[in-house]
Amino acid sequence: IIGWIEHLKLAAVDDLEQHEIIDELRNDVTRLELIADRFSKIGSKPELEKTDLTEKLLECRDYMARRAPKRVQFLFPDANDSRHLGMINSHLFDWVIENLLRNALDSMEGTGRITVTLQNIKNQIEINLSDTGKGIPTSKHKEIFNPGYTTKKRGWGLGLSLAKRIIEDYHKGKIFVKNSKINEGTTFTILLPIV
Repeated sequence: IIGWIEHLKLAAVDDLEQHEIIDELRNDVTRLELIADRFSKIGSKPELEKTDLTEKLLECRDYMARRAPKRVQFLFPDANDSRHLGMINSHLFDWVIENLLRNALDSMEGTGRITVTLQNIKNQIEINLSDTGKGIPTSKHKEIFNPGYTTKKRGWGLGLSLAKRIIEDYHKGKIFVKNSKINEGTTFTILLPIV
């Protein structure tokens, strides 16, 4: 794929629109390499590094916003807001956030708002990710984290179970549904230890 991308670059030397598409293709190939790396880390003990979680969340937002419908708003903390430092494995943490964002986008069916907030509470960082989608029935709040659970026509139902494992087993945190109302939206909460 990388070879074909380079070939396309040479063939479209003066076409700026084609170069934008080629750049996005290259970004997606880089993303596939990252996904392969993430899967290689599942089952082994990942290295954690002190990371500014606001910056990390903004990187995830930027990636997903380019691929989201234009009628979806992303309301995230500003990069100049107070810093929230956590010990994370960036690749795996990105995977969790992207999975939550993808689920939110699916739930909203092309229009709505995704809001993320961060705050320090005692000795933890609380990350809340809210959407204005379909909501999740209260009876399913714990079940959605079970392997194989899905409401989608496609997929294996592993996203939230892996997210739970990544946050709880590898990062010594918690992930759960904070609240959800049918046809109003859902808020997922991630709690991570403060560094």
